[in-house]
Amino acid sequence: MNKEARVRFAPSPTGALHIGGGHTALFNWLWARHTGGKFILRIEDTDRERSTKEYEETIMAGMTWMGLDWDEGPDIGGPYGPYRQSERLEIYHKYAQQLLDEGKAYTEGPAIIYKVPEGISLAFDDIVYGRIEVRSETLKDIVMIKSDGMPTYNYAVVIDDYTMGINYVIRGEDHISNTPKQLLIYKALGWEEPQFAHLPMILGKDKKKLSKRHGATSVYEYRDLGYMPDSVFNFLAILGWSPGDDREVFSREEAIKLFDLKRVTKRAAVFDMDKLNFINQEHLKELDPMVRLEMVEPFWKEAMLPVEKHSREYLAQALELMGGRGRTTKELAEYSDYFVSFEPVKNRYDGSDVSEEDKGILKNFFGDLLKLDSWKAESMEEFARSWSNEKDVKMKNLAMPLRWALTGVKVSPGIFEVAEHLGRDEVKERLAYYGFVNP
Repeated sequence: MNKEARVRFAPSPTGALHIGGGHTALFNWLWARHTGGKFILRIEDTDRERSTKEYEETIMAGMTWMGLDWDEGPDIGGPYGPYRQSERLEIYHKYAQQLLDEGKAYTEGPAIIYKVPEGISLAFDDIVYGRIEVRSETLKDIVMIKSDGMPTYNYAVVIDDYTMGINYVIRGEDHISNTPKQLLIYKALGWEEPQFAHLPMILGKDKKKLSKRHGATSVYEYRDLGYMPDSVFNFLAILGWSPGDDREVFSREEAIKLFDLKRVTKRAAVFDMDKLNFINQEHLKELDPMVRLEMVEPFWKEAMLPVEKHSREYLAQALELMGGRGRTTKELAEYSDYFVSFEPVKNRYDGSDVSEEDKGILKNFFGDLLKLDSWKAESMEEFARSWSNEKDVKMKNLAMPLRWALTGVKVSPGIFEVAEHLGRDEVKERLAYYGFVNP
């Protein structure tokens, strides 16, 4: 066995990278990076009917989006290849033939089956679940090579892990029941088995197995919903593990430094969308303004907003003004649309709630406001307060119509900050549209 930690993520290319797979990949990646070991990507494509090259590429793209780079794999090669099971058939048949020659297996037609010996204790010390022991009498004989010549999962995984030097097998707890069968193959071939660490199940808030009813199930769906890779990474990391304090928001570097398999819990982890939203919002606040803009911009474009009419600085600063509003980049794009275009404001607000009498007061106020020498938020607010005192008009009766006319929403950043950023001419144009200024 190699001294350095060698771990693997071995998905079947029969679908996109789902949350459970992303979670397993992440914990393997963290262990490799924490220990200075190697993270290997292996494609288990022996299900010839359902496996496709497209799904393989989608899984890799999902991992790349999450920032889970691999040291060896089907696309980059490595010293222990090939890294696709469909390209390793010769290896599987070689060891199956060895077990046949040693009288440890038998044939049934074209299939090769391992004969489970009686009276053997199959025990292993799981890093997460502790000591687990099964008697061999409880197990049926194990099909190694099916009649179509393809290996079964429990056989191929042992051959692959051993011949690739994998010394930590980190996977979902649904594989605990497979481990004794795999131990039999290790023993039959006289090989040292790896250390096992089984990860807790991920459940929905209703404590049922995660499914589409709990929200998106593939990693890419979260990208399309406006979640960021660092946030999904952070959120998946705390499903079944914690850094040892109350922290829930941390960087990749902090996760790598603090990660320890011994701190993984047995208790099922709950996939809580509120927690993901909170974590994403915290990461969103910390972004460099230009990086944030790059992430929000596609959603503005999707909404057909004229992004190209504005400078990058104007748009980035508009998002800064939002002050942490929006849990996702998609929400942030929706909440800030009025900075990009007046059209969404018109669609949301028609000005019909303002009486002619109130409109007269507003025309006087906005007329004076637009004549101010300084178009700075502080100057505008100071002026509005003195004007409201002098004319005995409540401040909110001036600020709320301004907010509705400029943003079309009830809640926004400070409305004078919004007015300053939009600029005097744009503000005048929007007020004129609602008849809030004299022509």
